[in-house]
Amino acid sequence: MRMANDKMKVIVGLGKTGLSCARFLASRNEKFRVVDTRQNPPGLQQLKTECPEFEAELGPFNEETFMNAAQLIVSPGVDQQMPVLRKAIDSGLPVTGDVDMFAREVQAPVIAITGSNAKSTVTTLVGEMARAGGLNVSVAGNIGLPVLDALMQQPASLYVLELSSFQLETTSDLGAEVASVLNMSLDHMDRYDSMQAYRNAKHRIFEACRQAVINDDDPMSSAELPEDVKQWHFSFEQESAEFNVSKGFIAFNDSPLMPVSALRIPGSHNVANALAALALGHAAGFSMSAMLNTLRTFEGLPHRCQWVADREGVNWYNDSKGTNVGACIAAINGLAGKGRIILLAGGQGKDADFSALNDPLSAHSKLAILFGEDAALIKEAIEHSVVTLIVSSMEEAVSLADEKADAGDVVLLSPACASFDMFSNFEERGDVFTQCVRELH
Repeated sequence: MRMANDKMKVIVGLGKTGLSCARFLASRNEKFRVVDTRQNPPGLQQLKTECPEFEAELGPFNEETFMNAAQLIVSPGVDQQMPVLRKAIDSGLPVTGDVDMFAREVQAPVIAITGSNAKSTVTTLVGEMARAGGLNVSVAGNIGLPVLDALMQQPASLYVLELSSFQLETTSDLGAEVASVLNMSLDHMDRYDSMQAYRNAKHRIFEACRQAVINDDDPMSSAELPEDVKQWHFSFEQESAEFNVSKGFIAFNDSPLMPVSALRIPGSHNVANALAALALGHAAGFSMSAMLNTLRTFEGLPHRCQWVADREGVNWYNDSKGTNVGACIAAINGLAGKGRIILLAGGQGKDADFSALNDPLSAHSKLAILFGEDAALIKEAIEHSVVTLIVSSMEEAVSLADEKADAGDVVLLSPACASFDMFSNFEERGDVFTQCVRELH
C-alpha cells in the first residue's frame, strides 16, 4: 500500500464522472487515488473490476491526502467549499476537472452549451443537426456520456457538449469553437452564495472560445468577450438578432426560414431553443437545409414538456426535467394558450425563490397541486395567486388533477424542484407521473 505522502493524482468523488476520470488515467498508466465521503459510492464495483490497482479512501475526507496530492481532480457533484477541500485548494494545489482534461486532449472542434434550462434539448438538437449534415459527431457531457469516455471512443470530427455550472467550476481553458450560455435563472442556490456566483460559473464556458452565441432576451447570458470572438445572436422577441421570429416565421436576418408552426416541439420556449440550435449550428458551419429538416422532425426529449395523453379533452404534459423555477416558468408560458393549466409541482427546492411563479400562475393557471419536501414553502409563496392544494404522493396529485380538470384544460408536471426526496431522479419522477396518467379510469 502506498503511503499518503507518495504524490499522485487524487480523484475527489466517484460516480459517473469520477469513474470516467479513473478510466482515463488508467489508460495512460497514471497512478491515482479515489476519495469519496460515501462508503459505497456509485461506480465503486465497476472501478474495482476495471482498475484493480487503484487506491480508495472512503468516508470523511483526510486532509493529509489532499495536501500531499500531485493534483486534485474534482467531480462536479463535490462542493469545492467543503472545508478540507477548500483548504487544499487555497494552499495552491492544482485543481482540475474532467472537462479541462478533455480539452487538453481533444483534436476536433467543440460546441459547448450551458444554461439554467433547455441544455439537453438544445445539445441533442445540435447533435441531430450535425448528423443530418453528414458529420461524425459525439454528444457528451452533462447529458449522459462523460466527456472523457467520449474521448476514448472512436474519434469524432465534432464534439457537442452539454456542461453544467458544476462542471464549469473546474474548467478554465476549454477553447470551444462555439460556446453559449442559453439562459440564466435562479438555481442551485444551495451551492452558490449568490446569483452572480452562479453566473460566473456558467460564463467560464466562454474561456478562449472562438465564437459565441448570445440570447438577446436574457441579459444574464451575454458576456464581455474579446473583439476577435465572433458573436451570433438569437431572440424570440427582437428581430434585430440574426436568428429571430418574424411574422410567424423563424428567420435568419431578413430571410424567413420556416414557419414556427412547422416545429414538432411544442411551446414558445422551444421556439427559442430552435433559434439557439440554428445559431450554434450556423456558427459551426452546418448545412442550413439539414438543420431545418431536423427542426421539422425533432420531437423533443422525454420529460421535457413531453405530451403524455389527451384524456377527455384534457392534455397532460410531463416536464419532470423542470427542476428549477425558471424551467417551470418556461413550461407554463410555453403552454399558455393551450388551456388553463393545472400545475403539479414540488420536491427539493434547493433554496429557490418560488415567488417568481406568481405572475405566470396568475395569468395561465387555475390550480397548483403541490407535493414533496418543500410543498408548504411553495404554497406560502404562491397561494395568493392561484388556488393551491398539497398532496402526499404523485398518485394523489394525478388523481386530484383528473378530478379538477375540465375539457380544454392542461395538466402540467413541472416540479420546479429536484426529485431526490421522493424519487431516485427526475426520469423516475416523470415515469411515475406518466404511469399514473395511463392508469386513470
